[in-house]
Amino acid sequence: MANKKRMMENFDRKKHWENIYTNKRIDEVSWFQPTPTTSLDFVKQFDLPKKAKIIDIGGGDSFFVDHLIDMGYQDITVLDISEKAIKKARQRLGENARKVKWIVADAANFNPEDKYDFWHDRAAFHFLTNEKEIESYLKTIRSNIKPEGYLVIGTFSEQGPKKCSGIEINQYSEQTMAKLLQDFFEKIKCISVDHKTPFDTIQNFIFCSFRRLETA
Repeated sequence: MANKKRMMENFDRKKHWENIYTNKRIDEVSWFQPTPTTSLDFVKQFDLPKKAKIIDIGGGDSFFVDHLIDMGYQDITVLDISEKAIKKARQRLGENARKVKWIVADAANFNPEDKYDFWHDRAAFHFLTNEKEIESYLKTIRSNIKPEGYLVIGTFSEQGPKKCSGIEINQYSEQTMAKLLQDFFEKIKCISVDHKTPFDTIQNFIFCSFRRLETA
């Protein structure tokens, strides 16, 4: 157990993700989604105004930002720990990359300059397994989503994988996710989603949406 703890403490998360995005194509990673239907459905459900401030945490070179641009959203931020992932996304978007604010940072210690109307996190939060990092991230969310703003988090469920990209993750249920956020957010809904990877395997996710309490 002690050896495992030391290994985790010495783990270089940024180096790991830079290596992944340097050596693999976008369709060679398990989280690849040409159309992130679940995330887009939440955007449509909330009927966000086109000038809403939107941030995608751990967005990497996912296609969520492409669809947001196509939908006419004008204030989009993408954050990822990997500079290589951000570079790939910018290259793919071409001229449209200028419409996006790009941030290279670790979500665990990210200090936003803005407050957001919509905070989206698909498969970033579950990589935070250290209690201090989890609390730091949750504090950042609480402090930087506007009152009445929305939060969507997608993580591996208790029926999902226990590791991803060779890293141990935290699994969540509707109950455990809601409990973490109950003091500052009102749960809207949670749904179970089966994600089919490029390798024809199935990963079960839990997606939960919340509204920031006005007086919290």
